[in-house]
Amino acid sequence: MTVIGTGTTGTGTGADVTATAPAGATLVVGARRHLEAARLPAGVERIVLGPLAPALDGIERHLGSPEHQDRKDRQDRKVTVLASGDPGFFGIVRALGARFGPEALDVRPSSPSIAVAFARLGLSWDDAVVVSAHGRDPRTAVNVCRAHPKTAVLTGPGAGPAELGAALARTGIERTLVVAAALGTADETVERVSPADAAVRDWTGIGVSVVLCLDEARVLSPVQRIIAGPPPAPAGWALPEEAFGYRDSMITKFEVRALALSRLAPRTGDLVWDIGAGSGSVAVECARFGAAAVAVEQTPDGIERIRANAAAHGVDVQIVHGAAPTVLSQLPDPDAVFIGGGGRDLPAIVGACARRARRTVVVTLAAVDRVGDVRAALSAAGLEPDGLLLQSSRLAPLPGGVTRLAANNPVFVLWATRPGTEGAIL
Repeated sequence: MTVIGTGTTGTGTGADVTATAPAGATLVVGARRHLEAARLPAGVERIVLGPLAPALDGIERHLGSPEHQDRKDRQDRKVTVLASGDPGFFGIVRALGARFGPEALDVRPSSPSIAVAFARLGLSWDDAVVVSAHGRDPRTAVNVCRAHPKTAVLTGPGAGPAELGAALARTGIERTLVVAAALGTADETVERVSPADAAVRDWTGIGVSVVLCLDEARVLSPVQRIIAGPPPAPAGWALPEEAFGYRDSMITKFEVRALALSRLAPRTGDLVWDIGAGSGSVAVECARFGAAAVAVEQTPDGIERIRANAAAHGVDVQIVHGAAPTVLSQLPDPDAVFIGGGGRDLPAIVGACARRARRTVVVTLAAVDRVGDVRAALSAAGLEPDGLLLQSSRLAPLPGGVTRLAANNPVFVLWATRPGTEGAIL
């Protein structure tokens, strides 16, 4: 079985798929546009690639079962699969290999559409985060675009420039979309647009295959990369309080933050809410792990403090000025939520967040009186609550070169997880 990547090798003049197509193919499989572009022998069997499972079944029927067919007849049947760019990169090679075995495949890739799109801009892409929205919910792609300055999105129906633009325009985070269409053909276009402009355009029928989402101020990374893709996880987390600007003692202590981060489990593709963010330390730390972060804060000085802390650590955090749960309706559903502090409205806030959270909610509070209400609110939303009382003492110097233990105030750390989401992968 020969798998040919087509359409992105040229410089905008089109690609000739017949130049590399093996002779004697008895079945050709591909999207309608690939089959129409190829000069195929008369009478050759064709399968138009739409839903994947029927196409794989059709290939298997064409090849026939080895038990009911002699070896020579099976060898005389040759399948050619036409795909775009590099079919081994978010492409059909994975499905073909799983069904027929990698040893049955002769893969002949063309340039990936992502590589060509970045080449048209004169940009390197070893530091880009690549995410596929083709046949997938676009929320993960949107979250990656929010959190990373250089992202490439492989698009699909319902997850194209308009959908990405509409979601990003609401965040207030500076991004430029580069829409690459019909790459490698005479109709090729590569166009820069704002998210707001992309949201109101009709992109149907022009062959959009990839959208680059860029922070134009940070696309030229001065760092020589060793490992491709997103930056590695931060070398340190649960940063000391001195790493953030904060008012009085209004910051989540690093011991508490360490436990909260372990339960929030922020990662690339996630969206995390930090409710009652204060200094924004939790939102900033989640963003350092590659998650998209939203900090909700109702005080004007807190808003400025969060903005300064995010800038100091080189991360993007969406800041929402207002009180929970009122302002939460304007936000997309989070994967994880951190709620710091207390107040009479805490059970209502926890309940509102828990109903929206896809995976986890973490709550920190000092008052034992509210523990029961918070646990009840988590359970009522269908989550499974757990928690502990965290008591810690830090080493502190005394005169004479000796050390004492300085106790921190005890803090309840409660968390709850939606059943079935443990260990879920993107």
